[in-house]
Order: sequence, then structure tokens, then C-alpha cells
Amino acid sequence: MLKELINETEMELMLERLAFQIIEECPSAELCLVGIHRRGVTLSKRIHSIIKKHKNINLPLGALDITLYRDDLSEIGSFPAVYGSDIPFNINGKSILLIDDVIYTGRTIRAAIDAVIDYGRPAKILLMALIERGHRELPIQPNFTGKNIPTVKNEDVQVHVREIDGDNGVYIRKV
Repeated sequence: MLKELINETEMELMLERLAFQIIEECPSAELCLVGIHRRGVTLSKRIHSIIKKHKNINLPLGALDITLYRDDLSEIGSFPAVYGSDIPFNINGKSILLIDDVIYTGRTIRAAIDAVIDYGRPAKILLMALIERGHRELPIQPNFTGKNIPTVKNEDVQVHVREIDGDNGVYIRKV
């Protein structure tokens, strides 16, 4: 059973706050947004839209599929879903802001960093996670976080986005 932790309105306000923090701390001339498939791509589009609306800045926007970079690829099945990456800009010398929905062990982000490096040599790689749930296995921390939700390992935090899940919100459930 899912328990709602953050509703649609709270999620929208969280994204607005994160967008303003990102613009305040990152020079826009060097910044590129890269969402990690699946929900990170949707969140990156929303952050991009907020920045464009309020600051009239059109940042480069990309999508990253880390499936083949995962260290647990053999455990996720014989035919994992591959969504494909789309980085339609040169990342050399740029600040790349990786955007994901939930940061947990840090392994997804490690895979994302490996994938980004295959595209070139960015000046900097930053991270935005909508939800920080703890239990890191790698020394990776987000630069921008929407909300810290302490969990135990048998809990699952799910970010829902309308484009994929039919609703917007953050939920938790026991597994």
C-alpha cells in the first residue's frame, strides 16, 4: 500500500525552489541539464521549463540512459528496457547537471557519471535529486535536493510523474 508523502502542489513548489537554487548557484552559460531515464528526464524537462519561464534562459537539455552502465545489469533480467540517450550538445567544458528522482545507494549516479564521460570531458558534473532517502553505498551526494526522507531499507520511495504514472506525488511503501 502506498502512503502519500508529498502531493502534487508540494512537488510543484519543490521543483520551483530547486530551479531557482540551480540558477543562483550555476552560471547559465555553462550549464546543461541531463535527466536520467525514466523519471529524471521528466523532472529535467520541468526544471528546464521553470527556468525558461521565470529567467528566460533556454538551457541545453538531454536525456541519459544508464541501463548498460549499471553494475547490476545481470540481475535485472535478460532483456532490460533500454530507452536510449539523447545528448544533442557538446558537453566538453560544460557543467552537467544530472537530474534524478530518488537518490538511494548512489549506484545509479555512478553509472550516469560513467555514461556522461563517454560523451566527453565536462568541466563539472553536478547532481539534483528530488528525494534523498539515505543508505548510500558510494560517496556521492546531491548538490541540490528537494526533500530528505529518511527511510529504512525495506521501504521504497516512489516519485510519480503524470507523464509516466498518471499522477504527481511522492509515495512510500513497505517492501
